[in-house]
Amino acid sequence: MEVRAGGKRSVAAAGSAFVQKMYVGGSPSIRQVMAGHSLISTVKYVAGTRPVFRLSEIIQYLDDAMPVEEVYRIISPELSRMGLAATKAGEDYEISRVPPGPAYILNQGEQKRIDAFLAGREMPGALADAIERYISKKAAKDWNDPAVIERLRKAITAQKDDYWKPSHKRSLQYTKGYSVLGYLAYHFPVYFMQTEHLLAGLARDGLLKKNMTILDVGTGPGVVPLAVADLWSRLDGARAAVYSIERSEEHIEAFLSLRDAFVPRGGNVSIKPPIKADIQKPLPSSIPEKCDLIIFSNVLNELPESSVDIQAGIVERIAERLAPDGTVLIIEPADEDNSTRMRTLTAELHKRGIFVHAPCSFIRGIPCTAPRCWSFATAPVIRPTRLMEALARCEESYRYVNIDIKYSYAVLRKAGVRMDGYRVAPNSKFLRLSKLHSAVEKRVNVAVVKMSGELGDVKNHLFKVCDGTAKVPVYAVLPAFHMTPANEALRSAPYGTVLEMRGVLVRYNKAHDAYNLLVSRNTDIQVPGADDQ
Repeated sequence: MEVRAGGKRSVAAAGSAFVQKMYVGGSPSIRQVMAGHSLISTVKYVAGTRPVFRLSEIIQYLDDAMPVEEVYRIISPELSRMGLAATKAGEDYEISRVPPGPAYILNQGEQKRIDAFLAGREMPGALADAIERYISKKAAKDWNDPAVIERLRKAITAQKDDYWKPSHKRSLQYTKGYSVLGYLAYHFPVYFMQTEHLLAGLARDGLLKKNMTILDVGTGPGVVPLAVADLWSRLDGARAAVYSIERSEEHIEAFLSLRDAFVPRGGNVSIKPPIKADIQKPLPSSIPEKCDLIIFSNVLNELPESSVDIQAGIVERIAERLAPDGTVLIIEPADEDNSTRMRTLTAELHKRGIFVHAPCSFIRGIPCTAPRCWSFATAPVIRPTRLMEALARCEESYRYVNIDIKYSYAVLRKAGVRMDGYRVAPNSKFLRLSKLHSAVEKRVNVAVVKMSGELGDVKNHLFKVCDGTAKVPVYAVLPAFHMTPANEALRSAPYGTVLEMRGVLVRYNKAHDAYNLLVSRNTDIQVPGADDQ
């Protein structure tokens, strides 16, 4: 809905001018963010950039100002959903964010139990057994019967062949017969352990609560809910109710079978039966109004012929059920196409008032437009299950062993861009990555975030880096023969770490329209604050 005052400029336009004024120079990305947004979207966006503001600060930019009371009348029904509160301030209203609920902080014992499980790199035996029993039941033969194993191999091969087709020709349904069983055998173990790593990360970042309502969108055979139940089993005082959406009857059947075999009744996690629905259609009323965590795991990329705009619309609509201090977690494969599309998606969601919290750190204090951003995380390889080992007993064993954990992810929140992280000081001597064109073949100092796993090889280590300002991709290159204790942090620092790099040589890669920051033995790379820990 476009709200207008006297047929003049919209309140959205007023919000655009207001936000531009807040940022030095009024960057074009902010103008793009606000263009055409409704009054509600404008308020939501401004609330994400400032913890407190007055309504008059928005409407004063109208040619014919709308009365404050009229603006308040329009937005007041939506304030609670947006996690905002209004306080009367004379003839004005002060709008502020509602403080988040207390975070669930891991104690030492919980942290040790989680770390020990992840270090084991193995899906729980009880769950692996449940998968084998389910396959035996559906196949009406033992899971390790040669005929069953061969049919599983064919299903896995068909799925992998389909995956690598152009996106508009893929089906990737995994919805019936051996396609579901093949998914359980090949994809499930890696996705399960991957989810455990991500949930552990949310816990360490203080994004869990003592009592949570969780929604898994497009749950398939229940990877995410089962991982939630498993990780929560290592927590002393946390509880969760897990809801999910799935349209495939075959997946729902597998989900319920695995849940009943693996999740204890009366435990600290209640996993509700999946709600049969299509995520591209309006949500059923049975989905809770305020979810603390909404997860899209390997689902958005599988929607047939869906553009970034369509995906953003789906996330935005479902996120209407997100609690004001809740979290959205999006997980996609690490290949270049899916990874770059996901970063474009999160940049679009940022414009719509669902802000990126991690892994991106806005060290320059401005949102990133994610130019061709291939960014992914890695975790230690998992141990193959007994079923996977049986599948691999053939001439082309590599086709049926899936143990690498590589994924792209984004943590998003409505509460605005995180303000508690590292910021580049205004008077620092770190060059913005958007200015690299002026320093080609020169040595410079930069402050960046490490935004990929290893992209190179043993001779030349390569990592994507970002400071939020780059117009084209930027990579840090460390030849192995130049590695020293002073620059080794580029390799060893975890994904998402801020790095201060002094003395890197700037080179332009014309073939890929990208910049390389060449690290030499004279380069010094430090993690800010590392010496204080």
